[in-house]
Amino acid sequence: MANSSPEQQMGQSFDWPLANEAESLLRKAAGEFLERNSFAKVLSERMRKETATDFFEWIDHFSLGPEYEESLRSNGFETETGCETANGETVLTHPRATLPRVLLNRGKRHEPFAIALRPEFVADFTGSHNLRSEICGEPFSRYRRVVVAQEGGTVLEAVERHAYRGFTRGGDGSFPAELAGTSRPRPDFVEPSLSGTELQAVIKAREAWKTRPRQFADNAEGFRVANEISDRVLAMIGRDRACQYFFENERSYWQSRNQAARAQKHRQDKLGLGWGNHDHHTFRCSRDHFVDLIQFLQKLGFHKRERFYAGAEAGWGAQILEQPMSGIVVFADVDLLPEETRVDFSSEPLPPTGRLGTVGLWVGLHGESFLEAGMHHLEARFDFDLLRDQLKGQGVTTMAPFSDFEFLRQAFTEGERWPVRRARLEALSSAGLITRQQFERFRTEGAIGSHLENLQRHGGFKGFNQKSVSAIIAATDPRTAHFVGGGDGSSPRQVPQPGA
Repeated sequence: MANSSPEQQMGQSFDWPLANEAESLLRKAAGEFLERNSFAKVLSERMRKETATDFFEWIDHFSLGPEYEESLRSNGFETETGCETANGETVLTHPRATLPRVLLNRGKRHEPFAIALRPEFVADFTGSHNLRSEICGEPFSRYRRVVVAQEGGTVLEAVERHAYRGFTRGGDGSFPAELAGTSRPRPDFVEPSLSGTELQAVIKAREAWKTRPRQFADNAEGFRVANEISDRVLAMIGRDRACQYFFENERSYWQSRNQAARAQKHRQDKLGLGWGNHDHHTFRCSRDHFVDLIQFLQKLGFHKRERFYAGAEAGWGAQILEQPMSGIVVFADVDLLPEETRVDFSSEPLPPTGRLGTVGLWVGLHGESFLEAGMHHLEARFDFDLLRDQLKGQGVTTMAPFSDFEFLRQAFTEGERWPVRRARLEALSSAGLITRQQFERFRTEGAIGSHLENLQRHGGFKGFNQKSVSAIIAATDPRTAHFVGGGDGSSPRQVPQPGA
């Protein structure tokens, strides 16, 4: 299974390994780095105190000497082929874990010990920390880098990637040659400035995603329009950049509709970090349009990674997809019948059922995640306990954990309650999909909309816990949860209610 492709593994039950020894090796190296680089040490402390994040989770890559190679390889790291480096360094990656990559300086034991962090935008990071270093790489070029602090034989850097996994500012150029309209540039590792045409294409593409219409009387029309926009963007800037900028906007739209997201993003922005710690993006989709959503994501370069089946247990399923160049993971949820776990529901259209599960009802109340509603949640990586406690101090409370293992901890902030348009309620009631009592409750109280998810991984664990996800799907069903006042002046609490 370890050697099979994501497509081959799609229908199988994933059993992601724990890479405790590999993570311990890199965490030890990071600890030694922090002892030798005072700027990094202070930043690490500020990350914990001000954003409840772990310095380690912001690391894009290490630059280490050859003495690390044997230990890294014996603990699951492999050579990443086809990855550009400036001086022929070997790139090591752990294909089965969520761990930083390593640039190996072969035969160069006296090269600086380097760590590169990955904020969302290096200009924000540079400005937030009053750095005087010049950013290498033009705005919107595929790889930007700034030296943050040099001390004790160490170098702390920050990098920004635009759908690029290499480590040079040159090589294949900023755009695919067929899009730039030029011949393939020499691999001289010098990034040419973006031409006026290239820069204009980036600006127009980002604007196209930002202005994408989301409200339609017919959802099919919404998907058709989105695909038309996608085709234009793909022609302008290529698949991988189109993906990165699409999700940049999806996070922004979700954040505009979620108070917990805005509170945490503000905290991370104070350190110039942005959402560089995102883990995965979750969309809820109707049965009618689930295949449409998957096909749209595949156009952006996503590969199907694994499927979740809950079937009779919770009446839902999910397709997990990953875009390798941008590093974006999507968790796409849909209502499922038990027998449908035996088919590839991400490829075969799902027939009407005459009933709504948790996911379908959420879509019925708020709209498709892909369109009007926006993402159900963004899951980012945090120090689990610190985030819960720090957000509580800002009036944002957290639901009980739905995964609470040493290697995986997950919890939602309490759901953002959204008003529900009467027209949506009338349509659901007319179709017999909600009771009159539910109609009145949703009309007066609204319904659970979106969350921020607090996640902490250890051991490089890359997967999810199916039973735990089933539990939280059920716990967020609008029919079985509502809000009650805290009684002590606290914000309302989301509590399960018996019955439908």
